[in-house]
Amino acid sequence: MDENSALIAQLLMEDEIEMRNSSGKGNVNVNVNGKGQSDGGWKTVTYSKRNKKQQLPKVSNSPENSSSDHRRSNDVGGGEADVFRSIEQHSEDRRRRIAEESRRREEEESGGRDGSKRHSDEDDGESDDGDRGGAGEQVKKVKKPKAKKPKVTVAEAAAKIDAGDLGAFLVDITVSYETQQDILLMRFADYFGRAFSSVSSAQFPWLKIFKESPVGKLVDIPLAHISQDVYKTAVDWLGQRSLEALASFVLWSVDSIFADLASHQGVTKGSKKVVQQSPSKSLVAIFVVLAMALQRKPDVLINLLPVISENPKYQGQDKLPVTVWMIAQASQGDLVVGLYMWIRVLFPMLSGKSSSNPQSRDLILQLIERILSSPKARTILLNGAVKKGERLVPPSALELLMRVTFPVPSARVKATERFEAVYPTLKEVALAGSSGSKAMKQVTQQILNISVKAIGEGNSELSKEASDIFIWCLTQNPECYKQWDMFYLDNLKASVMVLRQLSDEWKDHSVKHSCLDQVRETLKSFRQKNEKVLAKAENSGDHASLKEADKYCKAILGRFSRGLGCIRSTFIVSAALAVGAVIMSQKEFWDLQKLSAMLNLPTS
Repeated sequence: MDENSALIAQLLMEDEIEMRNSSGKGNVNVNVNGKGQSDGGWKTVTYSKRNKKQQLPKVSNSPENSSSDHRRSNDVGGGEADVFRSIEQHSEDRRRRIAEESRRREEEESGGRDGSKRHSDEDDGESDDGDRGGAGEQVKKVKKPKAKKPKVTVAEAAAKIDAGDLGAFLVDITVSYETQQDILLMRFADYFGRAFSSVSSAQFPWLKIFKESPVGKLVDIPLAHISQDVYKTAVDWLGQRSLEALASFVLWSVDSIFADLASHQGVTKGSKKVVQQSPSKSLVAIFVVLAMALQRKPDVLINLLPVISENPKYQGQDKLPVTVWMIAQASQGDLVVGLYMWIRVLFPMLSGKSSSNPQSRDLILQLIERILSSPKARTILLNGAVKKGERLVPPSALELLMRVTFPVPSARVKATERFEAVYPTLKEVALAGSSGSKAMKQVTQQILNISVKAIGEGNSELSKEASDIFIWCLTQNPECYKQWDMFYLDNLKASVMVLRQLSDEWKDHSVKHSCLDQVRETLKSFRQKNEKVLAKAENSGDHASLKEADKYCKAILGRFSRGLGCIRSTFIVSAALAVGAVIMSQKEFWDLQKLSAMLNLPTS
């Protein structure tokens, strides 16, 4: 046990000496041969017996050598190695701390900075010199400020596009991909994509622009910045592409715009996260090429109408500004296409959920007001009242138009006056057509059914307008009288209102009817039906209406009789005057002969 205590004291003293040597407080030389030499007040105590059994190695200031000495000492001890393990570990920890402190001081003196401190591991066999060398190699990096990219506006980027260069590019790609129109159109988009690649989203915040701009300003975005020469070169080239290829190209452009819209909106709660692919082209370029395509070939929108109206991807309140912008671009090229799309895509929204949204209603009205205010709009729309075999304003749209223009007084809003302003022209387009044609006969019969329903709803203004349209159908198509005769009793109140208006305004309406015989026969049929129903005790609630209807039928038939009497009288008087004129002319002839004989004048 004495030998163990001595060895422990020896090891502790060595640790203290090493610490002093490292910190620069002095050097202590240790003699382990049994002769006592002191330096700095320390003395080494050894035992001769132990020296005989075991030779201790020289103490080295190197941590690695000291560690190996300790390991050899532990090996000598055999079974007693566990006694010194805690002391050895303690010594190694102290040596490591001393080495790290020394390395830190050297780094501070040299001004070097080690970003990530590395700890030496005795099992890795790395030396302290290696650690210090690695620390000295790292030099402090100075961050260079990033050069700010110059801000480029849409106008500046557009001004750099040269019409000649664009023309040469289009000629080149047309030769290379003459039979591959889809590739041609993508290369066309690539050209403008490169031209506007330097325009950042901050310089073209299209979402904000579309939400805040009126339609009059919206329609010029972004083509207002394109020069006339560049525009003409581009649209002339687009005019040579097929409708099918342009339809795919337009659909790709719209998908790119809506993908960017979705990325700005984010993902709603409860919905699956969908990764939207950002378009490879500049959004400015996509809007430019899309506007050019729609203005040059507006009919492409009619081809895409089934997709736009049926696919939910292209519907929604958030997409309304883009839809309005697209139809406005098409109307720049053809007003008929613009009205055709407005009636079928935008106008139905006014009867849906969006009808209660003033912003949506205002945007939709702005577009139709712009279309109808274009030069010669009325003439152009009347001439194009039928587009590709379809009515520009079909009967169903006329019905909705009547209801939003003539609501009940309690339902009137600020937009009602704006509908009243556009109603006359739209009504005129809805009723336009070749009178007597097969297609027009079908239209008048459809409108007659719509009108009779509107008359019976009890809205005075709507009833008056529907009655006018009902009578118009009668004047255009005599077959409508037979149709009226079929539903006369089922729509008795509406029929009474029409008969009253015919009776009051018969002088004006009679000249518009091409076949008065059909009118007379229908009125006689009404009277017969009235008598049959009145003769029965049933349906007593309708007796007042039947009597009123019968009264107006009599009045109109009476005017027929008076009219015919006047015609007969006029004919008789005219015939009498003609006969009288002949007789008078003969009498004057004989009087002239007598006068000539009396005066001995020669006769001819």
